Amino acid sequence: MERVNFNDRVAVVTGAGQGIGRMYALALARRGARVVVNDLGVTRDGSGADTSAADKVVEEIISAGGKAVANYDSVATMSGGENIVKTAMDSYGKLDILINNAGILRDKSFLKMTEEEWDLVMNVHLKGAFCVTQPAVKIMKANNYGRVVFTASISGLYGNFGQTNYGAAKLGLVGIMNSLKLEVAKYDIKVNTVAPNAWSRMTADVFPPEFEEKMNPQFNEPMVLYLCSEENKVSGNIFATGAGWYGRTAIVSGDGVCLGDAKRSISVEEIRDNFHGISNMDNKREHDSGLGMFEYMGPLLS
Repeated sequence: MERVNFNDRVAVVTGAGQGIGRMYALALARRGARVVVNDLGVTRDGSGADTSAADKVVEEIISAGGKAVANYDSVATMSGGENIVKTAMDSYGKLDILINNAGILRDKSFLKMTEEEWDLVMNVHLKGAFCVTQPAVKIMKANNYGRVVFTASISGLYGNFGQTNYGAAKLGLVGIMNSLKLEVAKYDIKVNTVAPNAWSRMTADVFPPEFEEKMNPQFNEPMVLYLCSEENKVSGNIFATGAGWYGRTAIVSGDGVCLGDAKRSISVEEIRDNFHGISNMDNKREHDSGLGMFEYMGPLLS
C-alpha cells in the first residue's frame, strides 16, 4: 500500500500544544511535513499563557528527526493570525496546509451565560479561524494549492447542554467553509470540516471515565491527515469521527411544498394544513451552494 506522505509540504496547526492538535502536528511531521506548532499555552478556559506547550511538541518532532518551529501568537486577532502565517513563510518559504484546531471552553447554561463567556469562545473558535485562514489562503492562492481543515463539533451540528456559545461558534465554522470552498475552488484549495470526538482536557468532565481509553485522540488523526493530503479531492464536506468510527454528515433539505405564487399571499392556516409536507425529509438532498434552494422554487419563479 502506497504511503500517504507530506514531503515538501508546510503545515500550520493551531492549538497544537496538547491533545488532538499535538497528535496532528506529530503525525504530519512523521510523514515529512515541516510544521508550525502554534499554541498560546492557555488553560481550558482560555486564561494564562505558557510557551512551553508548543516548545515541547517542537522538541518531540525534532528529536524524532522531523522539522518544526513554535509559534505562540493568539489566533483571536488578525495580527496574531498574520504572525502565525509569517512564521511559516519566514521558516520554510511557503504554506500548504492549515488545521484550525485552537479552542477553549466556557460552558454555562444559556440563561446563566455572560456576554464575556460568549465573546471569549466566539473570538477563539470563530474569529480565530477567520484571522488565521485569511492570510493562509492568500499564500495558498498564490501557490495554486492548499488544504484547509476547520474543527467543528457535534455540539454545533446537533447540540449539547450548556454549550450554546461553543455550539454557535463551531457551526459558524461550517458557514465559513461553505462559502470559502466556492471562492477558492479554482486554485486547488480544498476546504473541509471535521467534528472530532476524543478524551482530552476539553472533554474530561463531559465523557464518563471508562471512555478515556476508548476515545483515544489518535483515532481522529488519520481522517484529518487524509483531508490535508494531495490525494484528497473533496471540498466542502463535514466528517464526524471518534473511537475508530468515521462518517460524513451534511446539511440537507427536503422537497418542501409549493403553496402559491406572486399573485396572492399565503395564510398561516395553509402552513398549518401543509406542515407535514413542509417538514417531510423523505427525499432529502444536499446543495453545493445556497443557490440550490432555488431549485425548489422553480415552478413559482418561472
